[in-house]
Amino acid sequence: MTSTIPAAVTRAAATFGPAPALGPLSYGSLLGEVRRVARALIAGGLRPGDRLALWAPNSPEWVLTALGVGYAGGTLVPVNTRFTGVEALDVLQRSDARGLVVVGPFLRADRLAAVTAVAAEEGVALPRLVVSIPDGWDEFLASGDAVPESEADARAAAVSPDDVADILFTSGTTGRSKGVMSAHRQSLAVATAWAEIAGLGPDDRYLVVNPFFNSFGLKAGILSCLVSGATIVPQKVFDVPRTMESIGAERITVLPGPPTLYTSLMDHPEAGRHDLSSLRLAVTGAATVPPALVERMREELGAEVLTAYGLTEAVVATMCRPGDDAKIVAETCGRSAAGFEVRIGEPDGEVLLRGPNTMLGYLDDPEATAAAIDADGWLHTGDVGRLDEHGYLTITDRLKDMYICGGFNVYPAEVERVLARLPQVAEAAVIGVPDERLGEVGRAFVVCRPGQSLTGAEVIEFCRGRLAGYKVPRGVELRAELPHNASGKVLKYLLRAEAADA
Repeated sequence: MTSTIPAAVTRAAATFGPAPALGPLSYGSLLGEVRRVARALIAGGLRPGDRLALWAPNSPEWVLTALGVGYAGGTLVPVNTRFTGVEALDVLQRSDARGLVVVGPFLRADRLAAVTAVAAEEGVALPRLVVSIPDGWDEFLASGDAVPESEADARAAAVSPDDVADILFTSGTTGRSKGVMSAHRQSLAVATAWAEIAGLGPDDRYLVVNPFFNSFGLKAGILSCLVSGATIVPQKVFDVPRTMESIGAERITVLPGPPTLYTSLMDHPEAGRHDLSSLRLAVTGAATVPPALVERMREELGAEVLTAYGLTEAVVATMCRPGDDAKIVAETCGRSAAGFEVRIGEPDGEVLLRGPNTMLGYLDDPEATAAAIDADGWLHTGDVGRLDEHGYLTITDRLKDMYICGGFNVYPAEVERVLARLPQVAEAAVIGVPDERLGEVGRAFVVCRPGQSLTGAEVIEFCRGRLAGYKVPRGVELRAELPHNASGKVLKYLLRAEAADA
């Protein structure tokens, strides 16, 4: 197996040659386009080891930029497209990004304008290299004409398997984002493991709806295609009619996503008008999957259905295998994959992982790294689970105070810190409550300061300007007080019980 991303790009060109890679590009021509991006980055001042932030939705330019960064010897720092300018600037500053590739106006938001305004307010400078796509893309590529191909190839050849390939920012139990560092060998190893279990090959056409900024979209998406020769078909946002149309028109064979993606497809009134017969594989996770849904997916979509478990710090840790029955697929996350050992810790039942593809650590945070990975190399996931006699893992609870909204992790502490900035708020607590469409959504319980008042709409509007949309609470309850224990900690289990009773 190749152990650096530049080597994987070169190998794909030699191995898969004329097979379609991305849009009109074959794997043979993909190498040339990745090299062009690398040359442009070098011309823009990117040095070996420098970090490049990429803030854009799924697109061919995203793929080329991500692979081009590695080819130029740099490190990729994806930025969540749902982030506000405040959140994006935080990632830029903490990663010390030397460049930024950012989408132009998209989904009624101008991200470059937003982060520029926040930077001006805080008196900080953006990176010297800023590329807007698609408007500035051609000019950016042309700037690399002055850099010889041999210089880019030399950069690619100098990349080491242990160099940091990517830094993906996630959140911890405190809600403060942490940059998860992975080496080239690790990113490729998990991608290869996923591709092998899924049986990916040059005949597959993979519709990547999972965001590229997420570890799944990047590693089980882009990189899994790169190592297997499957075609990458990016989709910017999940839109049911567009997805159904793409499956038929592009003859899509592989479609991973959260359970809500599949229910939205099958329940859509136009579902019967589209040809979905090309699908052979659906991979899901990130939420409970009812056995009836697995059976329905197999029957109505005609696809093999697998479930998997992972986290940014490990990407893919367990996965079901083709042929597993519906009960196993629905009730477990599969058995160990990508070289991971899995065990259940005592006495709290926490899921522990150990293997060569566990993250290198958190960026500039040795204390958090030591707390996450113990002296024996076990990664403490914060999830509670059990293993059956065949090694299949079932997640039963979460130690972390976290919920999943539409496939995205939301950490209440982060939302609560934003609510604390409201002058009228004395105290706030956020929990996840069930939602038919998104799995879970946030509900905020807010106590106002004496003599102050707020409405739920005002609270939500305040959050919208400071948090990504999936983090914004969908409901607000104003309370005179919140339940506490003797040490003053809010008893969230009581709030959850109240919400369940309601």
